[in-house]
Amino acid sequence: MLTLAFIEGLLSPMHWIIILVVALLLFGSRLPDVARSMGKSVVEFKKGLKGVEDDAEDAASKPSGRPSELPRSDAAYRAPLGAAGEDRRVSRADVEQSSQQ
Repeated sequence: MLTLAFIEGLLSPMHWIIILVVALLLFGSRLPDVARSMGKSVVEFKKGLKGVEDDAEDAASKPSGRPSELPRSDAAYRAPLGAAGEDRRVSRADVEQSSQQ
């Protein structure tokens, strides 16, 4: 804040106008080219952002490619109940007891 107060007291509005006129005279012929290139840069940047947004929306709307439920083969899947309705699930304790005998 102190530096801004120093600059405000040092240069009056008339000084700023004179500085701007001199800068315009020195760099005036290049200003249209600078403005044109800045405009093209902004347009390309917006196109890039739009492309990224479109890619993100496409990825969000597309299914992930993984099925929600994998098909079960008969060899890999055993029903917890046998044919007569008895429970065929095995716990660790049952396995340890059978291996000790």
